[in-house]
Amino acid sequence: MGKALRYLALAGYVVFLAFPLLWLLSTALKTPQEMASLHPTWIPRAPTLTNFADAFGEQDLVGSGLRSLVVAVATAVLTVVLALPAAYALARYRSMINRIALGWVLVSQVFPFILIIIPLFMVLRRLELSNTLPGLTLVHVTFVLPFALWMLQGYVRAVPRELEEAAAVDGAGRVRSLLSVVAPLLAPGVVATLLFAFISSWNEFLFALIVLKDPDVATLPLTLVKFTGAEGVVRLGPLAAASLLATVPSLVFFAVIQRRLRSGLMAGAVKG
Repeated sequence: MGKALRYLALAGYVVFLAFPLLWLLSTALKTPQEMASLHPTWIPRAPTLTNFADAFGEQDLVGSGLRSLVVAVATAVLTVVLALPAAYALARYRSMINRIALGWVLVSQVFPFILIIIPLFMVLRRLELSNTLPGLTLVHVTFVLPFALWMLQGYVRAVPRELEEAAAVDGAGRVRSLLSVVAPLLAPGVVATLLFAFISSWNEFLFALIVLKDPDVATLPLTLVKFTGAEGVVRLGPLAAASLLATVPSLVFFAVIQRRLRSGLMAGAVKG
């Protein structure tokens, strides 16, 4: 009975998570007349792909999607490259400075990110990176890095020190130990951090809205907003179709690495 209840609770949770996607799919396949009906249905009475055609015809979904992909991949890679050595230092070198740094990482997550918009914009303008994809990537790295650093230092703590000591006996230095011994064992944690950074950058809207002004460099979240008219009238069908397509990269990425992600979360929960 207990096992059956657990499976029932799990099934209910899956339905809860899948409900938005299923409703989005249902809306994307409906005609405008059916969407305006006072009695909505799950299954469209007359399924149509017109909304998908309208979405691609009205907005540059492919171009903005590719730009979002470039920014998200660059953000994920840069975040891991910067966070990995810093997480190693925080986990392995115990000192007052490290504890203060780790505490500041946690405290920085309390403040709303809107507070750093003006300083970041001034820095980007001085570096001539405003209204550019590299500038947006830099902002996303700044946004994602603190939490990624906190995640990775937990994974580093799970790696036994004895492995590094054995490598040191064989003549390996700190850098060689990090690259040859610690880094391979951190693969699940790196995968989890890559996924977090990728999805955070892919879905981010506020910073993109402030940094990017030219429609030619707009990312996918900015493009989706254009389906809402100036007077607040929403073209629900094309918006649902475009939003459904916007979820595909994240779902594919997660489906590919879910096994490594699960093992990474379990390994990161163990403190050395």
